[in-house]
Amino acid sequence: MPGIVGIITKMPRERAEPQLRRMLDAIRHESWYTTGTWVDESLGVYVGWAARGGSFCDRMPVINERGDVTLVFSGEQYPDPAASSTLKHQGHESGQSAAYLVHVYEADPMFPAGVNGRFQGICIDRRVGKATLFNDRSGMDRVYYYESKEAFYFAVEAKAILAVCPDLRRLDPRGLGEYVSCGCVLGNRTLFGGINLLPPGSSWEFRNAAVEHRNTYFHPSDWEEQGELDRDAYYEALRGSFARVLPRYFNGGERIGMSVTGGLDTRMIMAWWKAPPDSIPCYSFAGTYNESQDVVLGKKLAKAWGQTHERIVVGQEFLSRFAIFAERTVYLTDGSADVSSSPILYTNELARRIAPIRMTGNYGGEILRASRMFKPTDRLTGLFCSDLAPHIAQTRITYDALTKLHPVTFALSSQVPWYHHGQYALEGTQLSVRSPFLDNELVRTVYRAPKAAFVDGEVCLRLIADGNPQLREIRTDRGIGKTGVLGAVERAVHELTFKAEYAYNHGMPPWLARVDRVLSPFRPERLFLGRHKYSHFRIWYRDHLSKYVQEMLLDPRTLNRPYINKDRIQQIVTKHVRGEGNHTFEIHKLLSLELLSRSLLDRR
Repeated sequence: MPGIVGIITKMPRERAEPQLRRMLDAIRHESWYTTGTWVDESLGVYVGWAARGGSFCDRMPVINERGDVTLVFSGEQYPDPAASSTLKHQGHESGQSAAYLVHVYEADPMFPAGVNGRFQGICIDRRVGKATLFNDRSGMDRVYYYESKEAFYFAVEAKAILAVCPDLRRLDPRGLGEYVSCGCVLGNRTLFGGINLLPPGSSWEFRNAAVEHRNTYFHPSDWEEQGELDRDAYYEALRGSFARVLPRYFNGGERIGMSVTGGLDTRMIMAWWKAPPDSIPCYSFAGTYNESQDVVLGKKLAKAWGQTHERIVVGQEFLSRFAIFAERTVYLTDGSADVSSSPILYTNELARRIAPIRMTGNYGGEILRASRMFKPTDRLTGLFCSDLAPHIAQTRITYDALTKLHPVTFALSSQVPWYHHGQYALEGTQLSVRSPFLDNELVRTVYRAPKAAFVDGEVCLRLIADGNPQLREIRTDRGIGKTGVLGAVERAVHELTFKAEYAYNHGMPPWLARVDRVLSPFRPERLFLGRHKYSHFRIWYRDHLSKYVQEMLLDPRTLNRPYINKDRIQQIVTKHVRGEGNHTFEIHKLLSLELLSRSLLDRR
């Protein structure tokens, strides 16, 4: 995704600059990205950046009037309106681009603690001879780094570091064990040995081309200690906070589109933002079997909101180009998104044509309702060599320790930056994704919630009703919102169809998979699929993509990888494509690791 790359070093400029250019080339994924470099040879700082043309951080670098402070910033900032007004009054640009942030740095000795958003950047201050590398509170905008004897390398994507440090092209066993078990690497480590992540809320200072201070400007404990409110007081605080922060996310000069689902979180945004008619195009992602609840309800919600709505369909065009989307998904995200996320790349490419900014309800469930979206599993252990087993087992111990954190801290500092990063990075290659649910003020308020407020959706329903009663009357995709006997029946029906679709798609047991294969001429999938999800990989791997799966996973290059169990791989591939079993989850992981190896580790 767009972001920064750089080297902090004492090596000669004739050596450092070619490395910087190779790093920048590694993240220039689209022809419409704008790119550039900036060098301060005296401080040993070499910086490059890629940005989406026309975005908030398009015009880099930002330099103050005296020319002694330079800022390279990537991401978006959602300032308090009062702060924006003050800056505008002082004659500084605010809201349309990141140009004013250099003045925020000059005015705030705690910078970037006062910056609100998801971001990364580096500020070079010649007045005191230092450079400060920083990221946001959650670490969602990743900064990968590697410290060698000669230099400190940093980049928005690991591949940029691999481009100039080929000796790092190897999988880290612990990271691989966590990826296999949890679907992501835990902690501030990565899949690549020697490459780590800048911790969330970091502000690292460099002098004389070396790290001087590894500062952390934000600790979740600062907000954990505020004290719990009772339910009514919490609701009033949340309601006031949500009303204040939401306008920040509709600021700027670029067109905004709303990605609408049938759940609660996008609806909360719609309920409280009074958009003029036909000003914000709405869209929902759809499959080809049935009209999903996201589409059915998305149309109703958009109409009630006074906006247009359209479907973005994942169908034959996507399947015909699956090999391309699968490889790009893994490559673009350094493996943090697996091939099951490839429809996300496809849909967001199309969404960019509607609007370059995508407003979503992402992370609302995680922050407001403490939803946990990942946990360790042992189901893949037999696919890999015995040397990986201890690392897979250790993952559960690491994860169990994380679950003892405050629920908002778990979401903010663990689940969002580790598990959700892959999807966020993939979306970010195409457009800017905005969600108010990670706003500093809002998250700080949610830390004061009573524990009971995390276990149901009543607070969210109440918030919707207060913002727009008409939207509250429309049930959710799981039937939430309707009352009485009819409401209970409707909830039961939608819950049944949701579970039936999961069982038919990912959760089907082997014996039933064999029955389904016999019945396949009658297309039983039309009864179950598409009501809640738009991707259907069990069927796809068995039918449309079976040739691709076999060519990839039964290839000698794949079977000779040192970390896999060759015999087991051959068994599951054969059983799945014959319809004699369901190994969708295993195929996801195997394809992703093989594509990662071919695109990043094997390449020289």
